Amino acid sequence: MKDKKNNQSPHAQPPEDFTGLKIGKPQKKAVGLKGVSESLRHMRRYMNNGDALKVSLALNQKGGIDCPGCAWPDPDDERSKLGEYCENGIKAIAEEATKKRIKARFFKKHSVQELSGWSDFKIGKQGRLTEPMVLREGNDHYESISWESAFQLIADELNQLDSPDEAVFYTSGRTSNEAAFLYQLFVREYGTNNLPDCSNMCHESSGKGLSSTVGIGKGSVTLTDLYEAEVIIVMGQNPGTNHPRMLSALERCKENGGKIIFVNPIPEAGLMTFVNPQRPTKMISGGTKLTDLFLQVQANGDVALLKAIMLLLLGEENNNPGSVFDLDFIENNTEGYEALIQDLQQHKVEDLAEASGISLKQIQQAADMLKDKNKIIICWAMGITQHENGVDNVREIVNLLLLKGSIGKRGAGTCPVRGHSNVQGDRTMGIWEAPPQKLLDSIEKTFGFKPPQHHGYAVVDAIEAMHKGKAKVFFAMGGNFISATPDTEYTAEALRNCSLTVHVSTKLNRSHLVHGRQALILPCLARTDKDKQKTGEQFVSVENSMGVVHSSQGILKPVSKQLKSEPAIVAHLAKATMPDSLIDWDKMMANYDHIRDAIEQVIPGFDNYNQRVREPGGFYLPNGARTGKFNTPSGKAHFTINNMSAIQLKGGEYLMMTNRSHDQYNTTIYGLDDRYRGIYNERRVVLMHKEDVKAAGLKAKDVVDLSSHFKGKIRIAKSFIVVPYDIARGCVVTYFPEANVLVPLEQQARLSKTPASKSVVIKIEKQSNKI
Repeated sequence: MKDKKNNQSPHAQPPEDFTGLKIGKPQKKAVGLKGVSESLRHMRRYMNNGDALKVSLALNQKGGIDCPGCAWPDPDDERSKLGEYCENGIKAIAEEATKKRIKARFFKKHSVQELSGWSDFKIGKQGRLTEPMVLREGNDHYESISWESAFQLIADELNQLDSPDEAVFYTSGRTSNEAAFLYQLFVREYGTNNLPDCSNMCHESSGKGLSSTVGIGKGSVTLTDLYEAEVIIVMGQNPGTNHPRMLSALERCKENGGKIIFVNPIPEAGLMTFVNPQRPTKMISGGTKLTDLFLQVQANGDVALLKAIMLLLLGEENNNPGSVFDLDFIENNTEGYEALIQDLQQHKVEDLAEASGISLKQIQQAADMLKDKNKIIICWAMGITQHENGVDNVREIVNLLLLKGSIGKRGAGTCPVRGHSNVQGDRTMGIWEAPPQKLLDSIEKTFGFKPPQHHGYAVVDAIEAMHKGKAKVFFAMGGNFISATPDTEYTAEALRNCSLTVHVSTKLNRSHLVHGRQALILPCLARTDKDKQKTGEQFVSVENSMGVVHSSQGILKPVSKQLKSEPAIVAHLAKATMPDSLIDWDKMMANYDHIRDAIEQVIPGFDNYNQRVREPGGFYLPNGARTGKFNTPSGKAHFTINNMSAIQLKGGEYLMMTNRSHDQYNTTIYGLDDRYRGIYNERRVVLMHKEDVKAAGLKAKDVVDLSSHFKGKIRIAKSFIVVPYDIARGCVVTYFPEANVLVPLEQQARLSKTPASKSVVIKIEKQSNKI
């Protein structure tokens, strides 16, 4: 269904600037001089020179600005004075510290209907938002509104609802600890646990899988562990694009004698060879070869592969008991071992190899690399979690590590590589639709009100509720909801059903154009901006992917006097919505130390928060799995029996994975090139194995329509361009958000409700034209 007013259907059709694709050779190396030159190009093009220099010197330094991109940790020891950042980190900074501005006259000139026809790239490059804007019912142009009027409009809508559960409060991963804590506090005092967040769509499967097996929904390793590992397995992840600074850690592991196994349906330049731009000798020598063994697994063939490896290791263990498995660790620290062994013995390794798409010879190579080692780390990302059996994938990873005794010791453990820079911290702060009882009790004890006890909506539940009219107000603390979520047209219909949609944002994005009967855009400070409140300049804090909490403080003059910080926005909204609130919101807003004092009282692990967060580099949160303490009901880690993918492709069907391009981070599009994959000037592409291209009667650059068929409903995305690529047979890759329209909302991971964006069955039909 198209937008009744704007006649736009997000991402189902190509934008107005659907242009000519150029195909080059995929690169075999990552970063190098090209990475440096691209960073400089983005700074020169989008930032003022002085701002670019100041920010680059402060980025990811102790006491500096935390990069608003990924959540990869900073070194505990000395950090590079040349720059502790990557190419995509600079692109992220160039986006939020851009010299371009959006003022009221922009919206007077451009209607919502016109803007809806622009590409995500063009929308995002218009500049920083500078004042609150409102879209009145029946209008097609945003117009200025005062902050006071905006807060009152939201408060009136919230207080008119029949139940607080008719409101949804979404959170993006870049929200600071201080803002996230205040946000969830306001929402719970208002009376709902409807706190879906971006982790619902990415690493929720990791949280579920890890919590049920090792007792904590976070990874167990530190950066130092990666340096000391004997073997690192990287599964379903592309660090060269999504977490480039991870390459330095992998390089250090290799130089210490470690080996790397890369498991993925497509090869990625970043895992093949890394040319470290901060080491001249590496630039001259051609870099460091990272991957020792590449296993080109079928999409969602990971459980079959892991079972095959464990079955081969079991054979070695049976031949020489105690030589392969860590039997002392298993006996003292785990349960379910016998059941796991019985399950493995039900399988034939040949069948598992076929299901995984990997030759038995290569699987044996992997087993040989692991059998004599116990300092093993497994890293993973969306290629593991975004499947119907995503939780099973994570638990099977844990099985292999437990057999080797590779959790709770130096150089070993679990490493789910998080995306946005504080997505893990937001969950720690209580951004969670299914809060633990201990959190609710602690809030009640500290603040004197009883939070709602029933669970709220996760992302997919929230979309369903809005679509059915059960939720009527949507409030987003950051993010680009319509572009991040699955089933784009259905989600758009859900948002349009709302009486009010509100977005706290730094820049314009597509979610501002897919709106309820009324809509608000509230412009906020960015990470790079100075944050001055009544008691002076403030800093915020974040938690990285390895559980380190540290400060972040902006250094640039805000682009407008009308910008407010996220904590200030929450505090003002709370005051307008709940005049009789038990919380002193003015005190919290005036000095963020008061927020951190409250966090210390409510959230475990934050003792002496204000003192420790001011220490250079911050502090580690407690992590039982890291120290060998498994906080499960039995006090032991759990082996589990897990399911392989049940998807069976029929003739003419392909398994689609939605991926990022190199010129992209999450929903933010930095450019139209994916240079590591040799794809330039276009995003509506579908990567296919050359034999699949031939068998389908297609050729390179043919224009095709994609369709998914799920439970009787057909979803269509038009005008994608065929690119022959080195990819597992039967699998195809598209970029998100362009292909999100094909991802069914109902197709989600068991237990975690994470959309199965990496295993969507599609068909491909050729159009008559060719690019």
